[in-house]
Amino acid sequence: MTSIKAEKREIVGKKVKKLRVGGKIPAVMYGAGEKGLLLEISGHDFEKVFKQAGESSLVELEIGPERKNVLIHDVAYDPIKDVPVHVDFLQVRMDKLIKAKVELLFEGDSQAIKQGGILVKVHHELEIEALPVDLPHQIKIDLSKLKNFEDKFTVSDLDFPKGVKTHAAGEEVLALIKSPRTEEELKAEEVAAAPGIESIEVLTKKEKPIEEGEAKDGAGKEKE
Repeated sequence: MTSIKAEKREIVGKKVKKLRVGGKIPAVMYGAGEKGLLLEISGHDFEKVFKQAGESSLVELEIGPERKNVLIHDVAYDPIKDVPVHVDFLQVRMDKLIKAKVELLFEGDSQAIKQGGILVKVHHELEIEALPVDLPHQIKIDLSKLKNFEDKFTVSDLDFPKGVKTHAAGEEVLALIKSPRTEEELKAEEVAAAPGIESIEVLTKKEKPIEEGEAKDGAGKEKE
């Protein structure tokens, strides 16, 4: 299991800017019947762990001598720098089923694609249910099963790992192959998709990122 060190945090509100300048990220841990705990973590370490675990794999949070099993529940990003500015950790009970959205990994060679078919990824993630220890990092979609134009890959075609299930309908389409488009069809689609000048939105500035200390919705979220 991937682990990351955290320290208890007393700095709140707009003062957390100092943490970020120092390479730290403010965080909060909640869940499993415990009150939200304010934390700070290394930005460098977190990005490394997040790349490995994502939001569906267990992470061991080291808080001094304590060890907590958590999921990376939510990550807020700076809209300009595109770096994490706040992290929510969800503590889980190892004996209780939980729901999580898991990334779909499209792999394998499709004969239909080789013949010019167009792959349409209808979904990029799927909500599953499992014990925390059984949560997969990704769920694989075998594109080799799509042999002909208009073939579809549905939820019922998935091979779930042991202990993992989903409540999504079996006929739910996850990916499909469309027939090749002619040059005339492509041009017609481009014309239909081209926006009129009156529909173009002019953005003058980017939205300011939410600073910790401002009100947030949801259990365990912080307020100044």
